[in-house]
Amino acid sequence: MDKATLFENIKRKGSFLCVGLDTDIKKVPECLLQEDDPIFTFNKAIIDATADLCIAYKPNLAFYECMGVKGWIAFEKTVKYIKTFYPDQFIIADAKRGDIGNTSAMYARSFFEEMDIDALTVAPYMGEDSVTPFLNYPGKWVILLALTSNKGSHDFQLMENVQGEKLFERVLKKSQEWANDEQMMYVVGATQGRAFEDIRKIAPHHFLLVPGVGAQGGSLEEVCKYGMNDQCGLIVNSSRGIIYADKTINFAEGARNAAADLQIQMSNILKTL
Repeated sequence: MDKATLFENIKRKGSFLCVGLDTDIKKVPECLLQEDDPIFTFNKAIIDATADLCIAYKPNLAFYECMGVKGWIAFEKTVKYIKTFYPDQFIIADAKRGDIGNTSAMYARSFFEEMDIDALTVAPYMGEDSVTPFLNYPGKWVILLALTSNKGSHDFQLMENVQGEKLFERVLKKSQEWANDEQMMYVVGATQGRAFEDIRKIAPHHFLLVPGVGAQGGSLEEVCKYGMNDQCGLIVNSSRGIIYADKTINFAEGARNAAADLQIQMSNILKTL
């Protein structure tokens, strides 16, 4: 999916919401545990309930890998279901891969060839040769970790060099030598507030994947005030705040209501563009 199509979907749906499928077998409703594949059954219900309200889904691989082969099967079934029944959805594999070149090439083959995922989160710490193998796939996206929403992000990402440049700023600047805003996005946590201003000075046209709204306390209004550009430029993710909004047999309805609350806010914000 190219950048123009992504923006068209945002305008058409009045939404830049991404639903994070962080599906924990220990948190799905008990009534699903008798199913052959409770993770996929849960995901399918969430997707059916929210697909008209969002423009992307983001399965977090850790929640599938922890279940071994069964988890991988649930992940692949989830991706196939989205692609078959909701082909306008942007699918992000939140895997945070990144290794020496030949290893990254195998990760890229797994996600972009075998599973035909639209985008993959990638860690930039090992530098250019660990990222560029993911960039060899036209139409696929690398979403590079820049400034994350967790408390520990301050341990390294805000460190300054002798020129006063923060590490996340260096990541933004250097990575733009590897790819443009038609193939690379950045992860920027919603909890980072006015740091979006500084990020937009360096990367004014890139899409930003923004986790941390909802359960982690990030403010949608603040993210949009400082991070939105004239093509929206934001994919705002909510995981726990949507998929676990209701833990009863009515979980899908609860997820829809939570997603609708965010979509209404987003629609009103988009009207100001």
